[in-house]
Amino acid sequence: MNRLEQLKSSGNKAFVAYVMAGDGGLERLREQVQYLQGAGVTAIEIGIPFSDPVADGPTIEAAGNRALKQGVTLQKVLEELKSWTFDIKIPLLVMTYLNPVLKFGVERFATECGKAGISGVIIPDLPYEHKQLVQPYLDKENIKLIQLVTLTTTDVRLDDILREAEGFVYAVTIKGITGSRDELSQDVKTFMQKIRKKSPVPVYAGFGISKSSHVDMLRDDVDGFIVGSAIVEAFNAGKIEEIEPLIRAVTTA
Repeated sequence: MNRLEQLKSSGNKAFVAYVMAGDGGLERLREQVQYLQGAGVTAIEIGIPFSDPVADGPTIEAAGNRALKQGVTLQKVLEELKSWTFDIKIPLLVMTYLNPVLKFGVERFATECGKAGISGVIIPDLPYEHKQLVQPYLDKENIKLIQLVTLTTTDVRLDDILREAEGFVYAVTIKGITGSRDELSQDVKTFMQKIRKKSPVPVYAGFGISKSSHVDMLRDDVDGFIVGSAIVEAFNAGKIEEIEPLIRAVTTA
């Protein structure tokens, strides 16, 4: 995760790619990660399929359902990651929900993530105020717990979250669930500027980022971008190469 700080210091932007583990079969995850790493992404967020994904839009929810139908579970995903022997040069993050973690066992989850080489965990339905349910166990494994902030986060709560932020801050660009959008609200730009001015760690914009125009709009106000639905759609359609211009728009401009 030190690489993320180095990118921020150098003024370069990060591109974090999201993939749904097991969409199209768990055996595809390895080739998806290898492809994205080769395409130049900064980090990869690996989604765990879940039956009640409150933050996911239709595209990612459908991908999760496809994976669930194939019997993909949190345990199977972590076992798959642990089996990899190819060189992983970028941080891998796990994005999951609180219930699967509690069912799996929080301490066991953290330990297995450590064995699988996970650098960070995102749990969107774990409120900052209850992070101690998970944080101590992740700390033991030197895994960062990534916090989300939204357009509706109060200033007081925002200050509290940023004071203890680690890895990066996941700044949500919309009021709602994930999914590709044509346009982003102008309020988002002001919101990102406020977060970045206060944050001790890199600020990445996520939810709804799918076009170069989104990157152009926020380039000067964030340290990176998280792209999910557009990548999930591209993998499902067999057109992942169409996402490469967006990766280059972030990482090479």
